[in-house]
Amino acid sequence: MNQSVKMLTIRDVSAMKQRGEKISCLTAYDASFSAIIDQAGIDLMLVGDSLGMVIQGSDATLQVSIRDMAYHTRAVCKARRRAFVVADLPFMTYPTPLVAAQNAAKLMRAGAQMVKLEGARTDCIRFLVDQGIPVCGHLGLLPQSINQLGGYRVQGREPADAEKILTEALQVQEAGAALLVLECVPADLAGEIGKQLAIPVIGIGAGADCDGQVLVLYDMLDIGILRRPRFSMNFMKGAAGVEEAIRAYRLAVKEGRFPAAEHSY
Repeated sequence: MNQSVKMLTIRDVSAMKQRGEKISCLTAYDASFSAIIDQAGIDLMLVGDSLGMVIQGSDATLQVSIRDMAYHTRAVCKARRRAFVVADLPFMTYPTPLVAAQNAAKLMRAGAQMVKLEGARTDCIRFLVDQGIPVCGHLGLLPQSINQLGGYRVQGREPADAEKILTEALQVQEAGAALLVLECVPADLAGEIGKQLAIPVIGIGAGADCDGQVLVLYDMLDIGILRRPRFSMNFMKGAAGVEEAIRAYRLAVKEGRFPAAEHSY
């Protein structure tokens, strides 16, 4: 991809939802994969705290530090040319709005265009947006709260839980978030949230009716050290190489062929 290619902005991403174009997203953690993902035409790259599991070998995301996130964000951003980059605020880096802003600034200085935080932390979201920092919310399964949840389980199956997630999604949008990730929620709930929200909703294990999809890169390339989750798919199967697999994923998302029913709840 040549240097003249325009880097996507949040306005470009929002416009995709408005015109009904599915948004493709993958996690990225280093410059080499970033360049390949970018070349393959993926719209969003998420520098996820999932690096704690797929890069560092931990069994959860909780060990990841803000220093880790800034390091990997910088590496990813050095190699991308077009993709919009979102970076995770890791565990306990946003206990208050001020601390959230201080840590978000480290990720923005590393090259991120947006930060993502888990839960309906509307106080932090408002404060960050007021400081000029774009925010992506994250609802449903919250990996940073895994000890409180008691495991990696689908969220929102019960009517009261579904209503809570929908209410929180509206609150996150009202607080100023410009994107929302929904993880491991029933497809019908995710579809309803996507209809009610003006901002793009990116799903992971949340069905095909979301405005876009994200997967952990190592899962979809079938090279992770952990068991691939049900909502993912091995795109390396039948592909001649990594870039071909990523292009196949992008096309499947754009054409609405992924996720299929077997990848949804």
